[in-house]
Amino acid sequence: MIKSVLIFNNHGKPRLIKFYQQIDIATQQALVQEIYSLVSKRPDTACNFLEGSKLLGGKDTRVIYRHYATLYFVFVVDESESELGILDLIQVFVESLDRCFENVCELDLIFHFDEVHYILSEIIQGGLVLETNMNEIVAAINEVNKAKKKSGVTQGGSLSVRATETLRSGFRH
Repeated sequence: MIKSVLIFNNHGKPRLIKFYQQIDIATQQALVQEIYSLVSKRPDTACNFLEGSKLLGGKDTRVIYRHYATLYFVFVVDESESELGILDLIQVFVESLDRCFENVCELDLIFHFDEVHYILSEIIQGGLVLETNMNEIVAAINEVNKAKKKSGVTQGGSLSVRATETLRSGFRH
């Protein structure tokens, strides 16, 4: 299971923090600082997998990351997840962001945080991977953007297309 998804810049400033388990804010901040200190000190030629510390849950927790330009994309997972599969999932996430923002950069993550969360929620919900097909992810995001334009919604307040479909199917039964 995926425990959290973190994106932070080369200076350790978080740009996206998403936890899929209940953790108090002080522990979340300590985790982000610890992960940044672990990941940022590693050379680019080092392996992208780390075993977790006591804060992260011990030996059965893994930190898997990729460093792109000025951003670190970090997934914290339990032992049931495949390290190579998560590296591929990070690539899917980054490429989906890149398709939606045309050469995604740190400023896109800051000024379009709602869209970044939509993209992430199309890929992962509740710590489980839902979608890995970039065409499906981008199509769902485009549908959300069309619906927002049509209804005049400019920021937040919308559910992902997948979440809306799930709610609708639950009401039909």
